[in-house]
Amino acid sequence: MASDRKKITAGKMVYTAVWILIWPVLLLWLSGDWLWLEGWIFDVWFLVLCFTTIISLYVKDPALLAERYKQPGEAGQKGWDWYIVYGLVLGFIAWAVIMPLDARRFAWTAGFPFWVKAVGVAGMVLSFILFYRALMENTFASPLVRIQAERRQQVISSGTYGLVRHPLYLAGILMFLGVPLLLGSLYGLFIGILMLVLLAFRIAGEEKMLVNELEGYADYRKKVKYRLIPFIW
Repeated sequence: MASDRKKITAGKMVYTAVWILIWPVLLLWLSGDWLWLEGWIFDVWFLVLCFTTIISLYVKDPALLAERYKQPGEAGQKGWDWYIVYGLVLGFIAWAVIMPLDARRFAWTAGFPFWVKAVGVAGMVLSFILFYRALMENTFASPLVRIQAERRQQVISSGTYGLVRHPLYLAGILMFLGVPLLLGSLYGLFIGILMLVLLAFRIAGEEKMLVNELEGYADYRKKVKYRLIPFIW
């Protein structure tokens, strides 16, 4: 564990902290309203989620934190996944930039009723729980589609992974759909749906790899039948 922490340099941690802090500031700046309540709700949610998971991983599972610092193209990542990762990065940037412009500065979307925003908050709460629990439960939760042979990767089937096969992706989808509902952005919701489609393609490719290359995954698919949503898909 100590050797894994040595891989996580102070420079990486500082870079991560700056990268995380950029998004809340950018959201409020682009909105043109530093007192935007919904924007502050998202900012607090985002900061608590990011720093809670990073600190918890540093303390409890530095090997996974080091794995999550890997960059696209490293460590035997599947070639097709490189394009999906950059698609997700560009989609996240577009999503984060367009929502405050749409919902607040230019008001392209007229606004959502309170109950819709409440649904968005509920989705964000569930997203937070799934993000945290899935990362704590699965030490092999790499950001890249690859087999971690050097870490003796195994199938994880307990906790949230006993409910659906891809709880981290479900957490991401709940975020991409829940946040624009809270903020009141139809354009953000549309981008969130596109991100859902992109993640569905990634799941299909990742599962093909896991069935072919990870011992026990085919049996796991029989045990946990649903990829993202119980009783649906």
